[in-house]
Amino acid sequence: MDLVEREHELGVLHSAVAAAAAGEGGVVALAGDAGTGKTALLRAVVRSSTGRTAAPDGPQGGPHVLLGSCDPLSTPRPLGPLRDMAARAGSAWPDLEGDLTPAGVCDRLYAALRERPTVLVVEDLHWVDEATADVLRFLVRRIDTLPLTVLLSYRDVEIGPDHTARLLLGDLARTEQARTLTLQPLSADGVAALLGGTRLDPARVHGVTGGNPFFVTEIAKEPERPLPTSVRDAVLARAAAVSVDDLQVLQLVATAPDRLDDRVLPHLGVDLPTLRRLDATGLLVRERGGLVFRHELARRALESTVPPGGAHGLHRALLDALEQVDPTGHAVLTHHAVAARDSARAARHARAAADEATLAGSHSEAAAFLEIALKHLDDVPLAERAELLRRLSVEQYMTSRLGRAIDTVKATFPLWQRAGDPVGLATAYDSCAVFEYYNARRAEAEEHVERATAAVAPPDAPDGTDGEAAYAGARTTRAYLALMGSELDLAAAYLDEATGIADRRGDDRLALRAGLFAATARLGRGELAARADLVDHLERARGIAWDELASTAYSQLAHLDVEQRRLRDAEAVLEEGLPFSTSRDIPICSHWQTAMRSRLRLTEGRWQAALEDAGDVLGRDGMPLARLWPHLVVALVGLRTGEASAPHPDLDAGWELAGRVDEPLRWTAVTAALAEQEWLSGREDPRVRDGVALLHRVAGTPGAEWGVGELATWLVRLGLLKPDEVPEPVAPPFAAALAGRYAEAVDAWRRIGDPFTAALVAADSDEVDRQVAAVEALDAAGAWASADRVRVDLRRGGALKVPGRARAATRANPGGLTNRQLDVARLVARGHTNAEIAARLYISTKTADHHVSAVLAKLGVENRRALVVRAEDLGLA
Repeated sequence: MDLVEREHELGVLHSAVAAAAAGEGGVVALAGDAGTGKTALLRAVVRSSTGRTAAPDGPQGGPHVLLGSCDPLSTPRPLGPLRDMAARAGSAWPDLEGDLTPAGVCDRLYAALRERPTVLVVEDLHWVDEATADVLRFLVRRIDTLPLTVLLSYRDVEIGPDHTARLLLGDLARTEQARTLTLQPLSADGVAALLGGTRLDPARVHGVTGGNPFFVTEIAKEPERPLPTSVRDAVLARAAAVSVDDLQVLQLVATAPDRLDDRVLPHLGVDLPTLRRLDATGLLVRERGGLVFRHELARRALESTVPPGGAHGLHRALLDALEQVDPTGHAVLTHHAVAARDSARAARHARAAADEATLAGSHSEAAAFLEIALKHLDDVPLAERAELLRRLSVEQYMTSRLGRAIDTVKATFPLWQRAGDPVGLATAYDSCAVFEYYNARRAEAEEHVERATAAVAPPDAPDGTDGEAAYAGARTTRAYLALMGSELDLAAAYLDEATGIADRRGDDRLALRAGLFAATARLGRGELAARADLVDHLERARGIAWDELASTAYSQLAHLDVEQRRLRDAEAVLEEGLPFSTSRDIPICSHWQTAMRSRLRLTEGRWQAALEDAGDVLGRDGMPLARLWPHLVVALVGLRTGEASAPHPDLDAGWELAGRVDEPLRWTAVTAALAEQEWLSGREDPRVRDGVALLHRVAGTPGAEWGVGELATWLVRLGLLKPDEVPEPVAPPFAAALAGRYAEAVDAWRRIGDPFTAALVAADSDEVDRQVAAVEALDAAGAWASADRVRVDLRRGGALKVPGRARAATRANPGGLTNRQLDVARLVARGHTNAEIAARLYISTKTADHHVSAVLAKLGVENRRALVVRAEDLGLA
């Protein structure tokens, strides 16, 4: 296809390739309808960069050019385009057949791409698989640290809000080094240029084709024929003279949407004379070790010639041939088996493809393959079908589709019962309990875990049997629910029972899970020595690649560190845990950890970063359980700054969620937030008055000392409770303030790293100077509404001089740092250079320079040395 009216786009692409050769990174995405010339543009750039089409290596000193395509399979191959590149590049490309976890692939690619300038071309992103999209997102986010140009193409009309590529396109929109070019139809003049030398009327052709370059080109190849009315007619005109046998070969190629593998040609009876005749049609080209149509529109046109009922036979022929030459290509084999209506082979290959997808971290594709397998299972034992459904529910849970996971695992209950398999039934109930809890339905979770226990309870599960193991697993899950509900004595009892079974059976995995939760329960009680034990269990889980348990350990450790106000420890846990959960593709855990970080940022006074994380959690699918703190963060930041008014809808949402979960630490947190809203607005809330009864009900619950102290402080502040009426125990900083030891309490909160609470405690004192200092501190933090509320108390108390608001231009704004700026600020505080910061954060030195400048300005410090000196005061030490 001639590149008419594509000079600008071609220039942008050539510049991007030149940038890669010079060691700079960038991304160019071509968007447009089918036939607008995306492939022609990319191939032209590849040819000019390598000297030959799709060559794996560029000229000496030039960039390494690799080409991959996404295929229109019903369920795509995990890492399909990257595997194509690996096959072409040989030793120049990292092996992708071993460790296929997303983290493994990303690490290998990043290491390889740093070594040599590279142009990575990925076509037809609208068919991309989940694993490839994740790898491309990883590369795009680090593009300014690599000598890499990524060239992409996609049909924008085929990528909706829930498409696999949507997050990648969102990253492109936010990446400074990325450009998206939308290809427009040709003008009438452009059509005339393509028709040059023919007698065709450009205006008429433009009217028929709408300026689609591929359609116009096909018409120009046969100018003597009557003007076709569609792309299909234009393409089929090229095949009009072929024999019936040759047409069937073309139909076979059209039936193989990835390619017709060279190796299957002898098995299909396709000889060299046939290939020569087909080449003369100009419809086919050889690439990726097989035959493909020059354009997807041409493939569709030939596919449409297959008579009704004929496609099954074509797919069956391809399936038979492919099983002989590539029996491990299960994704492609599944596609053909389904189309051939061969249920047995469809189920077999789909199950194997699901295993591959799970290993590759493509959990969406794994779920899709399992659904195919289930649809095509014929006359299999009930337990086998139930186990496949259970596997599907796990994949749905892993991809944060909790509602579907719950429905799927519940569908196994009658199957296990009819199969007479109590162990399978108990395992299904146990899984459902976990799903329901993360779905913020605690009552349902407890009900299902009790059913799991009952299904295999002794003496139905004698020692040494699978039933005993299932019983211990259910007891461990019940203990987890108990410790999350602050029922720590109950949790300890269940865990002792499970640990005893694990020791007797020599079941290391069960012992590890029970031991991890036992350490969590002890730490929840405030036994600090248990923290090291919990970290040890975390490392052991990582050591055996039990990623989900390790990520759960990060989540629990972060939760308890924030709850018990070990803020610096929490910072370190999340700094390690969030990347781990993300790289291991466990969005359920990363959702929870991001919520914990939003709470941490709120406590630290980093309100912009807190809102950033809260918005992330509330804006995507995940576990409803994780949303409580983000709701409180959004409300409290808005109320404290005066940017929102009472009643705040997020507090109502938090209250509703707390009711569904019904746990002491959630009730105290939401009620304390409602009390703060009442303090700021003066509007009475009956739920706050019920807080007195709640306080007495929760007091004495193991691990609730911090929540009780926070709620009690707000109730005293509102005059609903007297300090000597506060039930014990409460955490020491709260106890000091309630006892009137304000200086001690303020110092404690400052050491903890909670400037907002420190300021409010100072405002509670009877000393006017301390109250004035509190107003100034609240102003400096941007808590305008909170500062104004303290001003009212000062005036009511007869203070002679109440400070006015500080001018924004004269104060630092530590709360305005984003999460990325916080990362940069901490590295500056540790003495790292900009180059070292760039290397640590996978950004360019230039980007690091910009971040450092923004951080210094927001913190109101003159230079990086001043930031180092004030690191502790700024909460960066």
